[in-house]
Amino acid sequence: MRVLPIAIAVAIAALNVSMQTPEKLASTWESEHITRMMPSDVRHADLKKYLDDLKKLGIKIDQVGSSYQGREIYQMEWGKGPLKVFMWSQMHGDEPTATSALIDMFAYLHKHANSPEVKQLASALTIRAVPMLNPDGAELFQRRSSQDIDINRDATDLKTPEAQLLKRLRDTWQPDVGFNLHNQQLLTTVGHSPYQATISLLVVYGDAAKTTSPGLERNTRVVSSIINALTKFIPGHIARYGDEYTSNAFGDNFTAWGTPTILIETGGHYGHDEMFVVKVNFVAFLTALQSLATGSEVKESMLPYQSLIENSSGSLVNFIFRKGNLVNFSSVPGATPDIGIADLGCVTQRRRASFLAPTNIRAVGDLTSLRGLEEYDASNFYVVQRFGRTRVGELAELVFYKRDRVIDWSSTELEKQFPPDAVFSMGKWVKGAGVVPKK
Repeated sequence: MRVLPIAIAVAIAALNVSMQTPEKLASTWESEHITRMMPSDVRHADLKKYLDDLKKLGIKIDQVGSSYQGREIYQMEWGKGPLKVFMWSQMHGDEPTATSALIDMFAYLHKHANSPEVKQLASALTIRAVPMLNPDGAELFQRRSSQDIDINRDATDLKTPEAQLLKRLRDTWQPDVGFNLHNQQLLTTVGHSPYQATISLLVVYGDAAKTTSPGLERNTRVVSSIINALTKFIPGHIARYGDEYTSNAFGDNFTAWGTPTILIETGGHYGHDEMFVVKVNFVAFLTALQSLATGSEVKESMLPYQSLIENSSGSLVNFIFRKGNLVNFSSVPGATPDIGIADLGCVTQRRRASFLAPTNIRAVGDLTSLRGLEEYDASNFYVVQRFGRTRVGELAELVFYKRDRVIDWSSTELEKQFPPDAVFSMGKWVKGAGVVPKK
């Protein structure tokens, strides 16, 4: 009887190990996740509480550095396998989703350590992860560091202690695979379609020529496995991130330095809160790790990734009020205002979940080329901007009057003398919800 070489036998055995389905992973997250706050509300002190919870479970956690302002930066570690996987999140302080997903992933790995699937992960992989690389930025919920530097553009100059740390962690450990974890704008779309890109994925090249390698080809198959898993939850909402080469970015340089890297950018998903996309990240991470640990990635086609449409922006806004009769007041007191019929598109700025988010006017006119996550038929209403004129860039503080009402637009106390039928403020209806019909 012919004896298979040991490496081949191990690979075949790995392929025979059962894997958790995406549906089972999602269900497990829903019943077991330990993160308790919306990710955008998590500050450095909250992260430390999460890490204390993981320490109590027995997860290896070390302080590996400090931010410019002295906040601790930590690294989590799990597994004892030969394939080294390095993951990092929140190098942009206002991009928090993956931080919470990493916490839940490490808790899952501990809790299910005796399951065949997780045992296989532990024997095949060693996973290290740095959550919240930019704690100073996270504290202020801003992209840049406290030195006002984009850490993700500091891979070559290394002016920030956070960038110096990230490079040192890579250089001293020489991981085989990298996962660069970010958030993209909530109104990012799949191509020029009106569909939100809930997740955008990229196999990151290490040079402008896009030179491939076995590691990048493996990553392409791994990303295909992620796509196949996430399509069960967000069909039509997965895009490819733009792959232009950026010489001073960390993802590009990780690949150039010998750690082929996968970029995961999280957007939004209309009708769901931030915890939904934490769950989506959790499923994506564990699907990728399973494909690496079991060797199942070798059977994946590259086509799902190669077929992805690149993400885009500019075709989606949060709100559109269609065919509103816009009342714009002249600067001359008591003058008769202009009244025009137009669509009004509004965009909500990114904020912490617990903060009210101001909404700005994005466009006025015929907006047939735009789609709103929410659209309203305002054709039977006068629409008045509460402060200033209805023009691009102004806060969308809008009051609505039914067109069959007689209103003296020259009134200096308009809302007091003529109470509006509906008021839209800070991105929500504060009066008259449901009065202006949804389209």
